[in-house]
Amino acid sequence: MNTARYIVGVLLVMSLPPGILLWYAIHPFVHFWRRIGAGWTYAALSPFVVAWMAFAFLTRDALLVRDLGTQLLLLVPTVSCAVVGGIIAWKRRRQLTYRIVTGLPELSPHKHQSKLLTEGLYATIRHPRYVEVLLFTAAYAFFANHVGSYIATVLSVPALYIVVLMEEKELRDRFGAEYEDYCRRVPRFFPRVVRD
Repeated sequence: MNTARYIVGVLLVMSLPPGILLWYAIHPFVHFWRRIGAGWTYAALSPFVVAWMAFAFLTRDALLVRDLGTQLLLLVPTVSCAVVGGIIAWKRRRQLTYRIVTGLPELSPHKHQSKLLTEGLYATIRHPRYVEVLLFTAAYAFFANHVGSYIATVLSVPALYIVVLMEEKELRDRFGAEYEDYCRRVPRFFPRVVRD
């Protein structure tokens, strides 16, 4: 169990930061990236992702900070977050395809046209993918139970919130009034409780 916890903790600190920071490089400069195309965009940004992952692997023990030990009670939040995240993932995959997740409609809107997602889970919340990511991140952190995994999880909350704001700006630019109307009707992260 200790080895599995360690591996999950290492994978979390290796993959979470570049997975989030990649969008910090794309969203604010989307017009530039569109000119060079999706393939060249990812070719240009991949070395930075690989460099972070190599750095994180080489400094993994320092990034994990301290092992808090195996705590069987943490299986409750681990499984809870993973199950809810899995349900969201299963439901959102019907609308949010791999092509969209990788940003192809954003980076090549003429080649990879897409419509505004407003059906299924997207009729309830605007950003189920980010809720899903945070739930899985929390599940991994609870399972790994290293100080560094918790730090990465806590830091990912404001980092992803900023990504959401940047993404919403791009969606407003792309879909205009249709997206504004959608934002008025559907909350960002938490479904509205309907009262009779």
